Amino acid sequence: MTDRYDAGMATRRAVLGDAHVDRAEAAKEPFDAPFQRMITEGAWGTVWADDTITRRERSMLTLALLAATGNFDEIPMHVRATANTGASPDDIMQAFLHVGVYAGVPKANHAIKLAKQTLREMGVL
Repeated sequence: MTDRYDAGMATRRAVLGDAHVDRAEAAKEPFDAPFQRMITEGAWGTVWADDTITRRERSMLTLALLAATGNFDEIPMHVRATANTGASPDDIMQAFLHVGVYAGVPKANHAIKLAKQTLREMGVL
């Protein structure tokens, strides 16, 4: 493995937690192994591993971008990750308020619904 892969896996574990990454790794098959490697090196080993902005800020950006682009399936995972990145429920709401203004109220509304459900499951709300 590359240094970027190793850095990515360490960052991925720090943000998403060992249990999540272990499940993803156990589900990995030869078919999706190239994709898993790409996201580990690119998303986690390059973008998330960069310390120009904090992980809290990255969480807020990620949640806003997921909602703004309608990629709702990953919102609960990234809401759970806020327990490790330091983004608070208020931070999450601020990200989704931006989505409402700049990408549309229906997208923000759905993202907030998913976040509320996930935060309740986490015992935060």
